Amino acid sequence: MDMECHYALVAQQLDGFTAKRQRQLLEYCQSYSAIFEADPSDYPTEAQPVIAGLQAHYREHSWQRKLDHSQQRLERCGAQVIPITSSDYPILLNQTDGAPPILYVRGNSDNLHLPQIAVVGSRRVTRGGETNALEWSEFLARHGFVITSGLARGVDGLAHEGALKAQGKTIAVMGTGIDVVYPRAHNRLAEQIVSQGGTLVTEFEPGAEPRPSHFPRRNRIISGLSLGVLVVEAAIRSGSLITARLALEQNRDVFAIPGSIHNPQSRGCHHLIKQGAHLVECAGDIVGELHSALGSLQPIEGLQPLERLDGHATANTALPPNVSIDSDERRLLEAIGFDPVDMDALARDGQFSSVDLFRLLVSLELKGLVENQHGAYQRLR
Repeated sequence: MDMECHYALVAQQLDGFTAKRQRQLLEYCQSYSAIFEADPSDYPTEAQPVIAGLQAHYREHSWQRKLDHSQQRLERCGAQVIPITSSDYPILLNQTDGAPPILYVRGNSDNLHLPQIAVVGSRRVTRGGETNALEWSEFLARHGFVITSGLARGVDGLAHEGALKAQGKTIAVMGTGIDVVYPRAHNRLAEQIVSQGGTLVTEFEPGAEPRPSHFPRRNRIISGLSLGVLVVEAAIRSGSLITARLALEQNRDVFAIPGSIHNPQSRGCHHLIKQGAHLVECAGDIVGELHSALGSLQPIEGLQPLERLDGHATANTALPPNVSIDSDERRLLEAIGFDPVDMDALARDGQFSSVDLFRLLVSLELKGLVENQHGAYQRLR
């Protein structure tokens, strides 16, 4: 570990030397090494007593025990440290207000410098949301984007899985220490991210446990690293909306997938669209919007082709492989649509008896073409 990283770690152990104060002092000193080694008289009068005090604290070695403990945990999990003064610190994040003074990183740190799209959304995701999170993330990863998310249940985890399925890159921004995975159910996913060339990153010290206050702070890193933020599903009171607001403040693009007006998990996306977010109907819309940011990156080999319908790129709407339906099932499937509809509404047009309607709905559900949510049916893409 070089001295700049050493001093950056020491700075995190000193009482009262907050992230905000570190950023302010670095405007004068430009490096942690200068803070702890330079003659205080080399700097403006207002900074001199602060620098002298920090150097006195350093000489006391009151930080040594905490630092040793932190370094041991970093070594055990194979993590590295990237201070904000390093050329390895991601440029986009560095340009945001409140950028973390230090990042703890496991995996491939080069991913932090590649074009990223953040994919976020509800922890209580619907079946349709699950499909979108997986398939859109896979598509975007195949087109050269690193998929960045928060390792949470629901949309976050599915976004990481979609990128991994595409053999692409993904970054998980954690609300815990680099050696503490939350939720624990995602331990395997976190290890898979690292083993497949992805990245885990956090601003919290090794060993930090999950706290409610950590996750809004984490969200500014998710958006700050990314060129844009895609919200798949979100309730009107949602951490995903915090991420979207932070993205707008950071001058990032925000994309939202619209959904049924009857789905509470779509209301957050509809709110964002009303506020000016890009309404996107397919992942190709995002690639088109951010294409220039990808430069010369080429799609990953094996990308599924797109069809053109009404001038818009859309995922192939053919039936899944090895799924066949008869003429009655097809007729009913076309009648159901993508908004929830109950059996009474489907029975009103008289195409099917109640017995046949029930039989056909069960068959379509077993084939994965429709889902039943509390007695209302809707198509799955």
